[in-house]
Amino acid sequence: MEEPTMPSHVEIVEVGLRDGLQAEPVFVPTEEKIAIAKALIAAGLKHFEATSFVSPRAVPQMADAAEVIAAVRQPGVLLSALVPNAKGAERAAEAGVDAMVVFMSASESHNLKNVNRSRAESLRGFADVARIAADAGIPVHGAIATAFGCPFEGIVPVDTITDIARQYRDLGIETISLGDTTGMATPTLVKERCRALAKAVPDAEVALHFHNTRGVGLVCVYAGLEEGITRFESSLGGLGGCPFAPNATGNICTEDLVYMLEETGIDTGVDLEALIEVAKRTERAVQHGLPGQLMKAGPRLKTYDMESVRTAAG
Repeated sequence: MEEPTMPSHVEIVEVGLRDGLQAEPVFVPTEEKIAIAKALIAAGLKHFEATSFVSPRAVPQMADAAEVIAAVRQPGVLLSALVPNAKGAERAAEAGVDAMVVFMSASESHNLKNVNRSRAESLRGFADVARIAADAGIPVHGAIATAFGCPFEGIVPVDTITDIARQYRDLGIETISLGDTTGMATPTLVKERCRALAKAVPDAEVALHFHNTRGVGLVCVYAGLEEGITRFESSLGGLGGCPFAPNATGNICTEDLVYMLEETGIDTGVDLEALIEVAKRTERAVQHGLPGQLMKAGPRLKTYDMESVRTAAG
């Protein structure tokens, strides 16, 4: 059997500053968010979902969205931001984001829990966002949450995913992200849905966004690589988790992802040691441990002085 052709380079979209921090109970100071973002850029990351232009009352952690964008913006770095509605789009346009991200759930029930709207209501609102973004010359990316399963409905039909993707393309959205909000993806589902999108919206760029709820997040990344996907969203330290899904845990971890890719011979352009240090800094900023593995163990070929490890007795 012929081995699948793997990509030589992968783009990583760091979502920790938005998806990772949004549910954190302790407010991370604006200056610290900016410092973490700049450290990530120095480590080689160039694409961020940096914040969200949601109501500050609803998500206090994102109240400093415009300040973060203004301070982090620099040539060669793409800063996207999540926008839930037309008001958020207007604020994002004023802040000068590089891209806006709209999102809806593939399952009706999760969309109602997550944004208190039906899917049809969400799509109608995106038309206003698309108009505002077009007037400002800003592209829109479309995320499909619960694309691999719903905690309330179970299986989400693949036809639902392709239908939403087509409606996104009708709005002029060229980049579509499949989100595994509750960690229900499997390699088989990843391949099925990537192939379905390739047929339904062949001119769209597809990105994948996995959570590691059931421990197979990186395996699902590998399945995506075999399908030719070259854009993956991840969060430093594995920070994050959907507050509107039972037992949801964090995103796949950026430094763990970089390690796997580089060890597979796929270039990311990221300094792994520097990235690990940023993950440790983030752990201090949120004041609790993070699930990332590499930040604890270090790269595979890291060596230690024998005197630093005790010798077995007997």
